[in-house]
Amino acid sequence: MASHPELVGGLPVQPANEGLTKADLVEDVARAAQVTKKQAEAIVNLVFQTIIDSLRDGCKIELRGFGSFRIRNRGARLGRNPKTGERVEVPPKRIPYFKPGKELKEQLNQLAS
Repeated sequence: MASHPELVGGLPVQPANEGLTKADLVEDVARAAQVTKKQAEAIVNLVFQTIIDSLRDGCKIELRGFGSFRIRNRGARLGRNPKTGERVEVPPKRIPYFKPGKELKEQLNQLAS
């Protein structure tokens, strides 16, 4: 079970040296929404899959007060194989990018004060 010693904006905050796993998130959702862990897991999975599907379709996801997710396109380039030094063509790819919102940054910086 995840322990949350501090609340910021009514939300639990993990200390920097601990991590928050998907299982911890499911537990927190189950407790907050008063649903079973199985139902909470379905909710968490649905949120994640919706974000993934939207990004795959090229949509930007904006969560006010939290941040936004978008895709950045990286062009093809020439790289090097670190073992052999041989030049290798690296294909273009799409990279997910998260930009924190103003409110999230403010809340995180309140902890430091």
